[in-house]
Amino acid sequence: MYIAKVPNRSSPPAFLLRESYRDGSKVKNRTLANLSHLPQEQIEALRRVLKGERLVPVEALFEIMRSLPHGHVAAVLGSLRRLQLDRLFGARASRQRDLVCAMIVARILQPQSKLATARSLDAKTAATSLGACLGLGRCREDDFYEAMDWLVARQARIEAALARRHLSEGTLALYDLTTLHFEGHTCPLAARGASRNGPKGKLQIRVGLLCTSEGCPVAVEVFEGNTPEQGTLCSQIQKLRQRFDLQRVVVVGDRGILTTARIREELADTDGLDWITALRAPTIKKLAEDGALELSLFDQHDLAEIQHPDFPNERLVVCRNPLLAVERTRKREELLQATEKELEKIHQATLRPKRCLQGKGRIGVRVGRVLHRYKMGKHFQLDITDERFSYQRKQDKIAAEAALDGIYVIRTSVPVEAMDADTCVASYKDLSAVERAFRSLKGVDLKIRPIYHRTADRVRSHVLVCMLAYYVEWHMRQDLAPMLFDDEEPAIGEMLRDSVVAPAQRSPDAQRKAVTRRTDDGDPVHSFQTLLQDLGTVARNRIRFDSGDETDMLTTPTPLQEKALRLLGVRLAV
Repeated sequence: MYIAKVPNRSSPPAFLLRESYRDGSKVKNRTLANLSHLPQEQIEALRRVLKGERLVPVEALFEIMRSLPHGHVAAVLGSLRRLQLDRLFGARASRQRDLVCAMIVARILQPQSKLATARSLDAKTAATSLGACLGLGRCREDDFYEAMDWLVARQARIEAALARRHLSEGTLALYDLTTLHFEGHTCPLAARGASRNGPKGKLQIRVGLLCTSEGCPVAVEVFEGNTPEQGTLCSQIQKLRQRFDLQRVVVVGDRGILTTARIREELADTDGLDWITALRAPTIKKLAEDGALELSLFDQHDLAEIQHPDFPNERLVVCRNPLLAVERTRKREELLQATEKELEKIHQATLRPKRCLQGKGRIGVRVGRVLHRYKMGKHFQLDITDERFSYQRKQDKIAAEAALDGIYVIRTSVPVEAMDADTCVASYKDLSAVERAFRSLKGVDLKIRPIYHRTADRVRSHVLVCMLAYYVEWHMRQDLAPMLFDDEEPAIGEMLRDSVVAPAQRSPDAQRKAVTRRTDDGDPVHSFQTLLQDLGTVARNRIRFDSGDETDMLTTPTPLQEKALRLLGVRLAV
């Protein structure tokens, strides 16, 4: 018996169950049943049965041995290779190079300790397809430590290659410093020092980051935890001029790094090296007292250039931001009221009939705690005796400080022919790009801390791995901007500002994405992390057939995942 397919002119074909038999010397056929009413799947199954094939359930043909998240690995590892970052580590492929690439990608996907990273990449305990994509096989924690030692020995060469890519003659170089708390007590880099945001009582290190004007990281350096901010500048100048071989460069740093002493000792007599920074509040106050800074300068504009004999051959660009002035006034009043509230408690304690607070020393200790907490001692007149305590505001000093609210002064050696006042202010504001890099390194993205390494080179290598991870993430964000909340066209937002002194403004498209939570294609807008999580649902499946053969099969990506991979310029097959 067999099934015949009979054409039926313009109508669907007929499927007939037929039987062949022999009548004497002739072979004849007869129809046993018309199967045209059956579903195509049943007809095909009956055809296979009549041919003698064995029918089994689809799930019996193969089994999925293992399924590992793969899409986010392909996106990050593909971006790293597209940037040719792996070639900067070494011209030849090696296990150390693959381990370094694995640490960088893993830092973006899921920041964790080196031990946990080794477990997630080992062939037997893998959490993603990263280990298989790099062919790492068995991974041990010591393998990563050896790779870190291998990497830190190549740091100078890697940074020089990045500088050739992103820095050129006459370029802006942004430099800033941050503090990271340290776990343990044996590393020679860890020390106690001034820290604004770290936990009290912890040892710390300082990390200096050098970026382009757009915020792309180029070089990083680790300093001892008690190194002053201005003490880190010399090494950066040497790095730019000698290692990167830049004869003309403009260094942009904040007022704590580019101090008057550093400028005089390290920058003033260096040909081809200019700088942009800002003045501290006491210096701005002195300019106002000397008459060089007058509020009438801002009657028509919020920006003006002035001269002062204390700053020869330099330009001072004075700016006034009304919104910043309102915020500083509000914050000062809140701190004054909080200080008064605590001082009043001390005053009442000196008047109570029982257990009265007495003694100039005891009263002074409690007052000192309050003033140290709120930093408002300069605005109060205090009268402390053995038996009483009183206080009052210094209204004249408060008014004098309030008059300068919202005013800041940009200080630069760049001649006016090379850069106008607006560009100088904008260049100094570009330091916010380095601050964004620090937030990414220290926050939810890369989690550079806590640091548990014990040797100086391991700490340097750990910081370098995190910087290289941010380098990859920075470029990925540029490519994925249409799908993220990030601004695709920040230059348009800059053009819409009335003045460079005004707060930054996002482009209309970025504002629309923030409001509607939708892209131009109608897809949901993602953060960088949620988009990586979505890509992680594309799995790499290890399949074994009933014949014993094995192969890998990838999950079919969704249209949104295909768009992300297309924007990154990478393929799923890594």
